[in-house]
Amino acid sequence: MASMMNIHSILPQLPGVDAPERTYTEQLAEAWAGSGIMRYPLVTCIVVGVAVIIWKFFDILMKAGATRKILREVDELLAQQQIKEALELTRESNSPAANILYAGLERRDEGTERVMKAIENQGLIELSKLERGLVVLATLTNIAPLMGFLGTVMGMIEAFQAIEFAGEVDAQTVARGIKVALYTTAAGLAIAIPISIVHNYFVSRIDHLVIDMEESAQKMIDALFVMRAGQEAGD
Repeated sequence: MASMMNIHSILPQLPGVDAPERTYTEQLAEAWAGSGIMRYPLVTCIVVGVAVIIWKFFDILMKAGATRKILREVDELLAQQQIKEALELTRESNSPAANILYAGLERRDEGTERVMKAIENQGLIELSKLERGLVVLATLTNIAPLMGFLGTVMGMIEAFQAIEFAGEVDAQTVARGIKVALYTTAAGLAIAIPISIVHNYFVSRIDHLVIDMEESAQKMIDALFVMRAGQEAGD
């Protein structure tokens, strides 16, 4: 709705346009009334989108911090070949990285192939957890503009019906009807654009986390391989 208010503020700057001075509250009330029945699903999109964004922001923030901490500690333990300590550390943590590394360390005696398979399977599970909620944002990005277009079509139908019942074409009536119909399109786009930006930001953050976990998992596999090779050489 705030984006639609900006449209009203631009109109007086256009040549030949004399827009009446109205307060922000009056403009907001007009936009709300002019959005018709589609204002309710559009407001629902805003509420759901803001709630998911806030939850996902703190969720990724906490998991990113825990991931960096556990990866640093496990890397240090593996560098010192303290496998049991690394296994215990990952067991006690519930971060995505810890769960992946624990799945691999737990099968360290079953061969490199089994370790890699365990890491891959657990990685898919943790990735699905990290991406939880993103489908909601992606859905809102798609349906908010569609709801806006639907509201515009409904508004246009109502405007032409009013013209039909009036029996004559009044330019002011037509312009008013079109303006009201376009409110929902502006609202739908104003909702979808920021949600799309935030969605892509979350995807980027998750990709960085996944890359860090993959690098740490590879370091763990290399460390296990070196240790096994050393044991075999000693035997």
